[in-house]
Amino acid sequence: MEAVRYPFGEAVALEPHPRFAELRESEPPLRVTMPFGGDAWLVTRYEQAKFVLSDPRFSRAAAAGADVPRSRPGFEPPGNLLAMDPPAHGRIRTLVAKAFTARRVELLQPRVQQIVDTLLDGLTPPIDLAETVAWELPVQVICELLGVSIDQRRLVRSGTEAIVSVGNGVTPEDVAAARNQLAGLLNTLIAQRRVEPADDLLTALVAARDEGDRLSDNELLMLGIALLAGGHETTANQIGSFVFQLLSARDRWEALVREPALIPSAVEELLRLTPLASVADLPRIAKEDLELGGQVIRAGEAVLVQLDSANRDRTMFADAEDLDFGREANHHLSFGFGVHHCLGAPLARLELRVVLDTLVRRLPGLRLAVPAGDVKWRTGRLMRGVLALPVTW
Repeated sequence: MEAVRYPFGEAVALEPHPRFAELRESEPPLRVTMPFGGDAWLVTRYEQAKFVLSDPRFSRAAAAGADVPRSRPGFEPPGNLLAMDPPAHGRIRTLVAKAFTARRVELLQPRVQQIVDTLLDGLTPPIDLAETVAWELPVQVICELLGVSIDQRRLVRSGTEAIVSVGNGVTPEDVAAARNQLAGLLNTLIAQRRVEPADDLLTALVAARDEGDRLSDNELLMLGIALLAGGHETTANQIGSFVFQLLSARDRWEALVREPALIPSAVEELLRLTPLASVADLPRIAKEDLELGGQVIRAGEAVLVQLDSANRDRTMFADAEDLDFGREANHHLSFGFGVHHCLGAPLARLELRVVLDTLVRRLPGLRLAVPAGDVKWRTGRLMRGVLALPVTW
């Protein structure tokens, strides 16, 4: 099969490229030429996506390093939890899960609520909701969890933006430099926590043990970088995109104002239907020959999953293109599937629920301050998101 160039075009706002709808109607994965590293197979359908994400014959560890087909100049280095296979992955994830429990996340709700309320207090319309709330909440939460001081948050945000860049002239060397910056920050904090433990996630990770086993220095460092980067970039963009989705179709916003109890299900449906990644990321390498959707995938070949396309598969979701806050069985793949299901999913859900609930309750008259078509979107990033979200009330 002759490979076609990927991505199919620049990401435009929250619009999926029409090619994905066509591909979901055909069985086999598509052979594509990636911006970096050569050719890969692209999966766009739900069941095939679940298969790739969960079958141990597709390896994330084999995709570590620079010599692999991928969408961005940056890559996951060996030793990163995102680039591990079982049993090594299970060992690290178990250690992290002990420190990053659902109970610990739920205990954060009062603090998350306090941060959102403080961010909103004193604001007078019009405002840029992206800069004042969407970016501030997640970075404050993850930095507090890891014990990063206020004056270091700008470094965390700029470093993360370089790591997840897919363009704008960012080079692999730039990404490596950003990782090194974050590593320097974390090394200092880790050394401090070993001498003076604190009541934060980083201290818990430093102390994490499993039958006498302990995170190595490199494992702890790689994990810290992943938590800093993943702990705010995704949620910040989702907050802006979700509010845009609600305010650009007024009936959606008004439905939540009338019935705030819908917010948990609305968050799940917004997670399903709102594209986050601008391109497929985190390739997997086939460890042996196998068949996928009628297509033979050879050992050593890369496979990428287009999650936002899988989430619109009509064989899985009735009226898949519609935003339905009453959808009952919503098994979307926005946080992945299988052993690499996102560790931070409970925290992201908590932040998204608190933000929407607070906005609906405190600012029921919230509306866009510009026409929806005039809202500017970030470009050259792995994550889609608004550049600014002017709102008033």
